[in-house]
Amino acid sequence: MDTTPDQVDRIVTAAAKAALPLSESTPVERARWLRAAADALDAAAGELIPLAVRETHLLEQPRLRSELTRTTFQLRLFADVLTDGEYLRATVDHADPDWPMGPRPDLRRMVVPIGPTLVFAASNFPFTLSVAGHDTAAALAAGCPVVLKAHPGHPELSARTADILVAALTEAGAPQHSFALIFGMDAGVTALRHPEIAAAAFTGSVAGGRALFDIAAARPRPIPFYGELGSLNPVVVTPGAVQARGPEIAAGFVSSFTLGAGQFCTKPGLLLLPEGHGLTDALRNEVAAVPAQRMLNDRIAGGYRSTLAALLKQPAVQAISVPTGDAESVEPTLLRVRAADFHADAEELRTECFGPESLVVEYADTAELRGVLEELEPGLTATVHAEDDELEEIRPLLPALTRLAGRLVWNGWPTGITLSWAQQHGGPYPATTAPTATSMGTAAIERFLRPVAWQEFPDALLPPALREANPWHVPRRVDGKR
Repeated sequence: MDTTPDQVDRIVTAAAKAALPLSESTPVERARWLRAAADALDAAAGELIPLAVRETHLLEQPRLRSELTRTTFQLRLFADVLTDGEYLRATVDHADPDWPMGPRPDLRRMVVPIGPTLVFAASNFPFTLSVAGHDTAAALAAGCPVVLKAHPGHPELSARTADILVAALTEAGAPQHSFALIFGMDAGVTALRHPEIAAAAFTGSVAGGRALFDIAAARPRPIPFYGELGSLNPVVVTPGAVQARGPEIAAGFVSSFTLGAGQFCTKPGLLLLPEGHGLTDALRNEVAAVPAQRMLNDRIAGGYRSTLAALLKQPAVQAISVPTGDAESVEPTLLRVRAADFHADAEELRTECFGPESLVVEYADTAELRGVLEELEPGLTATVHAEDDELEEIRPLLPALTRLAGRLVWNGWPTGITLSWAQQHGGPYPATTAPTATSMGTAAIERFLRPVAWQEFPDALLPPALREANPWHVPRRVDGKR
């Protein structure tokens, strides 16, 4: 049942009360809580994965088991971030009467938890973008209590995962109400408007994310809203790459855009090939070898079919491979268009189609390729397949590619995002509402932290990371030196 407004108020108020003890916890304590949560979720795999299979139509092997492994790995990775301590960005400037700007007072700066955080779970990753997913892990690591709005696509899995997470956190010593679950879109909006919520994170559609972003911005006291929205993820293939390994590229591309029935935010939605590439038959054969797949739910499947029908109505679009029937499962679709026609109908053709569909855009030369890239809306990724002797031909494209995406991929595929210290998963709008942030990788913790400077404070009143003795032994910059 949906959470009522009164229940939302009680849950958010309780989370706000938990914010103080959470902010006063040490990084080592929070690292212990996260590792305990990861252990508990791993131990419950035999219960959670069958629930996910039933509610999402995703396969146990290899998809859901690897996704749960990814989820618990992320929790442990953030525990390593906390143990390392560099995330605090602790900086000490001692008083300096001879400072060129005039006498400098003692200044010490670090980041602190932003406060109670609202997370909107996604449908397409029932573990890694849901209850104990990336946003929850990052916010808890930062020291923020989390209120999570469950996705209606997997309610039983959400409830059970939340039970396990709360029990593990509590047993490990986390403050009560560090995490809570709510159900229903109205409940999510109510929570987003609650004055105690200090930040929000979302993964989903452009329309839904933009509506929530506008609500967050229109509050009497606006809050940061970290929305991951839509992305076409173009793939550029050069003539040299086609000649050297065209069939290999065709196979990799089809595998990438049909992975998980095309329900990945990093699905390559555009393949830019040089005219005369000769890969049409290879692409068609690779698509034909991909079996039909069930989508997450009927609503998503309906949206996919509707968007696909609109694309097929475009007069310049030709089909390389289209579904042969209207079964419960969906077959992949691959379309093609000339770059000149893509330019004329770019508004329609650059619409993201969430599902196993992609569009081949055939360009005549580098100038036409650059023109296509320059008119695309930004996204999460941009990929280049080229040979080493074509580097100078690619160099002029780099400004357009960098403008487009938060992650650039060389001779690979954008699906399959590893979790690491250097990962970036974000991009300019409409890919996200916060182009300076990432929702995956260790830097994701920065979204839920804010900087504070202490000027001339007594050492005893400073946070431990800023005290002269540095009792936590965290990395620091002192008087400009690391």
